[in-house]
Amino acid sequence: MVALQHREHMQLAVEDTQTGAFYNQGQCCTAASRVFVEESIHDQFVRLSIENAKKIVVGDPLDPLTSHGPQIDQQQFDKIMDLIESGKEEGARLEYGGTPVSNKSLFIQPTIFSGVKDHMRIAKEEIFGPVQCIFSFQSQEEAVRRANSSRYGLVSAIFTSSMDRALSVSAALETGTVWINCYNSLHAQTPFGGYKMSGIGRELGEYALAEYTEVKAVTLKLKEAV
Repeated sequence: MVALQHREHMQLAVEDTQTGAFYNQGQCCTAASRVFVEESIHDQFVRLSIENAKKIVVGDPLDPLTSHGPQIDQQQFDKIMDLIESGKEEGARLEYGGTPVSNKSLFIQPTIFSGVKDHMRIAKEEIFGPVQCIFSFQSQEEAVRRANSSRYGLVSAIFTSSMDRALSVSAALETGTVWINCYNSLHAQTPFGGYKMSGIGRELGEYALAEYTEVKAVTLKLKEAV
């Protein structure tokens, strides 16, 4: 969720959410494929996102200058392209990308949609590809309700200059991880895992140690007092 006023803060949100969306070509369980942006800054956020996406270098992943490589295989490539087509057919606005880099490769341009509605396939399904869907919201309550409508709940992030909003929204979001003014900030000390269809249990942190233990319950009936 993005709710910011200052340009430098917004630029940070643009860069971090796109890093989350396009990291490993979107083939990441923590992909930031749904971005809810406050209505008053929505258009500016979309414009800055397009500008930032144009700087992404697509090419050989072994080249140090490359920041965007191919999809893992033809099956995944076809699935992503099908979802991109569904977004266009269902009325989302394709702002950038959305096409293969060439006819003989598994490269897909980083893709940005705006005007995405909650009922669309690109809003409901796990894309696992370089597709960023930007939504508009009017109130904090609306953003939380719509974010929580997903059957998945692995990670989320909040970009805001208000600590009150950061704390209230992070408490309300149904995800196992909430990042505030950052994205993909993973540490061995913090537990990682999801809610709902995003898994059971936790990795990392002291909570992960429970996965390596065997708990035994022993019940003893005491003799009744005379």
